[in-house]
Amino acid sequence: MEALETADMTQLLMESQELSTMINQSREVSDYLLAKRQMEADVEAQRLLALFEKKKEQYEDVQRFGKYHPDYNHISKEVRELKRTIELMDSVQTFKRAEDSLDELLYQVSRTIANAVSDTIKVPSNNPFLEAQSSGCGTGGSCGCSVKKPS
Repeated sequence: MEALETADMTQLLMESQELSTMINQSREVSDYLLAKRQMEADVEAQRLLALFEKKKEQYEDVQRFGKYHPDYNHISKEVRELKRTIELMDSVQTFKRAEDSLDELLYQVSRTIANAVSDTIKVPSNNPFLEAQSSGCGTGGSCGCSVKKPS
C-alpha cells in the first residue's frame, strides 16, 4: 500500500490565505462591494430600510398574539408592502444580484474543496437550488440520495 503524503497545517493555512486573496480580488467581490456602497449611499433606500426595521419590530410584537392582535392585519400588510417597495429599488436589486453572485462563487469554491475530499460532504448554501444540485445527505435516506457502493 502506498503511503499518503500529509499536508502540513501551516502549508494548508498559507494556501487558504492565497485562495482568500484571490477571492477578494475577484470580480464578484468587487461588484458586491461597489453595489453595497451604492446602496448605502442611496438616501431613500436607507430611509426605507430604517423604517422597515421599525415596522419589523412592530410586526414581531403583534406576532406574539398572532391574528388575535387588533393590529395584526394592518402591521402585516405594512411590512409586506414596505419590503416589496425596498426590493423594487434599483440599488437594492443591484446589491442582491451582486450578493447572489458572490454567494455562488463561495459555494462553488467550497463545493470544489469538499468534493476533493468526498462526494458526501455537505456544503451549506443560501441558495436552495444549489443545495439541490449537490450530492444530498449521502445516507440514501428520505432525501432521495443514495450512497455509491464500491464496485
